[in-house]
Amino acid sequence: MNWTLEVVVVPVSDVDRARSFYADQVGFNVDHDTKIGNELRVVQLTPPGSGCSVVIGTGIGDSMAPGSLKGLQLVVSNLPKARAELVERGVDLTEIQIAGPGGFRPANDGEDLDNVGFVFFADPDGNSWAVQQISSRP
Repeated sequence: MNWTLEVVVVPVSDVDRARSFYADQVGFNVDHDTKIGNELRVVQLTPPGSGCSVVIGTGIGDSMAPGSLKGLQLVVSNLPKARAELVERGVDLTEIQIAGPGGFRPANDGEDLDNVGFVFFADPDGNSWAVQQISSRP
């Protein structure tokens, strides 16, 4: 039996601001923005090519404080290209870093980034994200 992770709830303080950040700046697709009465709004966004979506809204995930979700991770096949797209859309993120035995260090030009190359950013509430390069899997 397969078990698939389909949705992660991301706690935010301002749904419209977060929707704009994830859709317009990070480039996630807006699957739906559904308001059910005055107390429940569900906005589902999916990274291009992903089988897992994020959900923001009101009346969901209220037990988590906005900005409390840390360590969400996206994977791309070309980290310099992905970073350039995010910078072009106005996302504030780190330079490319390499993970190694002593932690993270700045990447050198032309260095192999597969599995060890990362950039990091946070949404307007402080929920943190990593973007890792993995260009092939065994």
